[in-house]
Amino acid sequence: MNGRVLRIELRRSVAPWAGVVVLAAALAFLYLIPGPWWNGTASWTAQWTSMAMWTRALLIYLWPLALGLGALQGLRDHRSNISELLTSTPRPARHRAATLAGTTALTLASAFALLVLVGGVQVLADTEYTHLRWLPISLVGALSLVAGAVLGMGLGRALPSPLTPPVLAVAAFVFTNLLQASQGLAAVPEAAVPNRISLLSPAVGEAREVLLTLSTSVHLGQTIWLLGMAATGFALLAAATPRARLLALTPVLAGAALALLVLPSDARRTYVVDEAAAAMVCDGPVCVSKAHQARLADLAGPGKKALRLLHDALGSQAPTSIRESTALRALMDTPERSRTAVLLDFDDGMIADAKGEELTRALVAQGMAPICFPRSDNESGTAGEIAAQSVAAGWVLGDLKPLGGTIHSSRDQLELARPVWKKLKALQWSGQLSRINAMHAGAVSCKGDPLTVLDGGASR
Repeated sequence: MNGRVLRIELRRSVAPWAGVVVLAAALAFLYLIPGPWWNGTASWTAQWTSMAMWTRALLIYLWPLALGLGALQGLRDHRSNISELLTSTPRPARHRAATLAGTTALTLASAFALLVLVGGVQVLADTEYTHLRWLPISLVGALSLVAGAVLGMGLGRALPSPLTPPVLAVAAFVFTNLLQASQGLAAVPEAAVPNRISLLSPAVGEAREVLLTLSTSVHLGQTIWLLGMAATGFALLAAATPRARLLALTPVLAGAALALLVLPSDARRTYVVDEAAAAMVCDGPVCVSKAHQARLADLAGPGKKALRLLHDALGSQAPTSIRESTALRALMDTPERSRTAVLLDFDDGMIADAKGEELTRALVAQGMAPICFPRSDNESGTAGEIAAQSVAAGWVLGDLKPLGGTIHSSRDQLELARPVWKKLKALQWSGQLSRINAMHAGAVSCKGDPLTVLDGGASR
C-alpha cells in the first residue's frame, strides 16, 4: 500500500475516526473518572509495568469499541452499493482487503501507541527505575485492537446489516466483562471459569501490585489467539463465496486451540512477580525493591534509627533489618511476617507518605506489633491493632501519639490506646517489659489480640 492509496483511504473511510474515538475514550476514562489507577504505588503513571497493565485493563471497553468500528468499516461497500462492481474488477479481493484492513490497523495501533506515550512520559518523570519488560504487555494490547477491528470488518462484510456493528460491540463487551469478572479482584485471581479461557479476553485485571507482571506464556498464548482472530477477519473480508467464508473460520479456531494449550491453567502462573524489579537494593540493614530504589534515601536514616530503638526495647528478640515485602499476595490475605525483619509495604498508608520522625515511629510500631489483619488496599489494620501499635511505639519513644496514614482517626486511636497506656505505665518496669515482650511474640506469630495483651488480658 503506497502513500497515495493510504491518503485516499484515510479520507474516505472511518479509520481516522476509529483511532480518535479509541484514544479519546481511553484518556477521558483515565483523566475524568477517579479510580484506583491514580492511587498507590501501582497507579498508571507510577511505574512502567503498571502503566502497561492499566492501559491493557482499558481494553475491556476499547476492544468492543474497536470491533464495532471495524464492523462499520466493513459495511462500506454494501452501503455504497458497489459490491458487484468491485467483484468485476481485475484487482484481487485480497488487495482491497489489505488496503482497508491496513488503514484501520494503522490508526488503531497509532492511537494505542499515543496512549502509552502519554503514560510513559509521566512515568519517565516520576521513576528512576527504567526497563523494557513492560513492552510485550503493550504490544499485545495494540495487537488486540488491530485484530478486533479486522475481525469486525470481516464480520461486517459477511453480515451486511446495520445491526451488525452494535450487536458485535455489545456481544464483545459482554464477553470481555464475563471473562474479566471470572478473574476476581485479587492480585492472584481466583477464576470462576477455567483460567485458560478467561485469558482469551484481551483485557487484564486491575494493576494492584507494582511488582506483578504477566508471564511469558500469557503473552505467547494471547498473541497466537489474536493472530488467528486477525487472519479470520482478513479472510472474511476477502472471501467472495459462502464456502470461502466458512473456511475463513479455520484460523480463529486453530488459534484458539493452540492458545489454550499455551496459556497457563493455574492463575498463579498468570500474574507473576517481576524478579528483576523485586531485587533488593540496600543501605546497610534497610532494603527496598529495585522498583522503589528512589525511596531508599528517605527511608535509610529513619529506618536505622528505628532498628536501634527496637534493639533497645526488645533486646535479642528485636528485628535486625528493614525490608520491603515483595511476597505475592491477594487482597484480604494475611500480611507476610518475619521475626528477623520489619516488613514494610509502600501501599500501606502509614508508611506511604511518612517522613523523618513520623516514619521512624511508624517503623517502630510495625516492628513492635506487625499487623495481622488481612490487607485491603491501603487499610493498615483494625482499630485495636493500630491502637496497640501506637501504645507500643509510644512505650519505645516515651510519648503516646496516634499513628498517621491509617483509616482510623486520631481520636478513635487514642480512645482505645489511652486507658491501656495508663495501665501499662503504672506497672513496674519488669511488668511493662513482660507485657511488651508477650505482645510482640503474639503479634509476630499472629496469635491473640495485642491490645488485650498490653491491657493485662482484660477483655475490651
